[in-house]
Amino acid sequence: MKYLVIVAFVAIIGSLAAALVFMMRGGVQEEGEAPRKRQMARALAFRVGFSVLLFVLVLVAYFMGWIQPTGLPLQR
Repeated sequence: MKYLVIVAFVAIIGSLAAALVFMMRGGVQEEGEAPRKRQMARALAFRVGFSVLLFVLVLVAYFMGWIQPTGLPLQR
């Protein structure tokens, strides 16, 4: 489970970095090249998708009993 979360975080950071590259890339677009705004929006959409997938994965893992909550107890 720990490795799946690490892979998901790497995918989220990677797609965010790809969006940054598309945003910061300067110069004139070549003929036949997709607009950079579309590429940047697609990379950000993948980031949102990976984030939602990670959230759902953690919820499913909790309900299946694969992970246990830790932290402070609720009683005083």
